[in-house]
Amino acid sequence: MALLTCDHLTLGYEGRAVLSDLSFEVQAGDYLCVVGENGSGKTTLMKTILGLQKPLSGRIVFGDGLRQNEIGYLPQQTLVQRDFPATVREIVLSGCQARMGRRPFYSREEKALAGKHMERMNLLPLQNSCYRDLSGGQQQRVLLARALCATRKLLVLDEPVSGLDPRVTAEMYALIRSLNQTDGVTIMMISHDLAAAVQEAGSILHVGEEVFFGTRDSYLQSAMARRFLPAEGGQPA
Repeated sequence: MALLTCDHLTLGYEGRAVLSDLSFEVQAGDYLCVVGENGSGKTTLMKTILGLQKPLSGRIVFGDGLRQNEIGYLPQQTLVQRDFPATVREIVLSGCQARMGRRPFYSREEKALAGKHMERMNLLPLQNSCYRDLSGGQQQRVLLARALCATRKLLVLDEPVSGLDPRVTAEMYALIRSLNQTDGVTIMMISHDLAAAVQEAGSILHVGEEVFFGTRDSYLQSAMARRFLPAEGGQPA
């Protein structure tokens, strides 16, 4: 059974559809990029998968024991959020809140999990630093460690390299690729950068007036790719 199945979803606000009759599956271990022009429904889809809004019609089915509150989520940040006055350790630990239930304190296991993911993101030397004093790339690694504390299976990343310089962007893509290929974490990444998406992902969901869902290779051979990718034969620059 697929880790995530979207079955004939119609998404929108106040009865107005943004995406209609959308169906696709995410298998365990996939790296799926969701792309499309501004206003095409990428963020609406993400919010619906996370349970932040309901579909107008259709359904979302979670498989392989995944629960909706166990999806790791890395959001786009606002300026206010970038100035958040908490330590790195406090923010990473907050990713464990969904598993705490009514307990008021983190368990030893949850503290160890936060330590493991801070080490994975090379954040242990910064664990007592204030989040707002970090660089943009360091902040993204903190949020990625936090998201990993919330899930063992699926990460949803919303424009994870937005605002980062080219060097840090490349480092972030390499880190996400490693989480997928080495750690076996399923990735669903929303991106405006189609050329980078087809370099990184195994599957593409392109939403808008037309919808494409399939492998990266089949996307590169499609008419949709020829319209939206740079002119060099439909390949990214």
